[in-house]
Amino acid sequence: MAPLVGVLALQGDFEAHGRVLRELGAEVREVRTPADLDGLDGLVIPGGESTTMTLGIEREGLAGPLRDLVRNGTPVFGTCAGMIMLDRRHLGVMDITCARNAFGRQVRSFEEDLEIPGVDGEPVRAVFIRAPWVEEHGDAVEVLAAVDGHPVAARQDNMLVISFHPEIAGERRLHELFLRGVSNGR
Repeated sequence: MAPLVGVLALQGDFEAHGRVLRELGAEVREVRTPADLDGLDGLVIPGGESTTMTLGIEREGLAGPLRDLVRNGTPVFGTCAGMIMLDRRHLGVMDITCARNAFGRQVRSFEEDLEIPGVDGEPVRAVFIRAPWVEEHGDAVEVLAAVDGHPVAARQDNMLVISFHPEIAGERRLHELFLRGVSNGR
């Protein structure tokens, strides 16, 4: 049976994540209200603009239900602003603090090849657009990749976060890694 994966659809490129997940065999539900979280096997929080995302989460009453979903062990994959949303300053479920736009403004966007544990084959082509990085992290956080010494991919318990956009580069292996966690219940 295909896993049911939600994609937070308040802002950002949620449609691209949904498309990749469907191509990989998942059933996808766009999440806009707390009721949309019911029965999910996993959740993707896409990139976008974290302030706008925060306002949407508050407006829809999603903060508490999102925290509960994560704390109950549902696998979550946060990309770019999705990584920020999980940090200590926002939803407070992952033991990280993120620096917004850490690599610079839009004109400073770049691509980098990264080796990420659990992703076989050639390096991951990472597209960074106004990307954050992890400023601080607790001992329970496993850093999976860094650029110039700054963590850009990490995992803690049931949460996988990256500061770049695999859906833009046509990179499906990170979604596959996430879906393996969904299948394993972590």
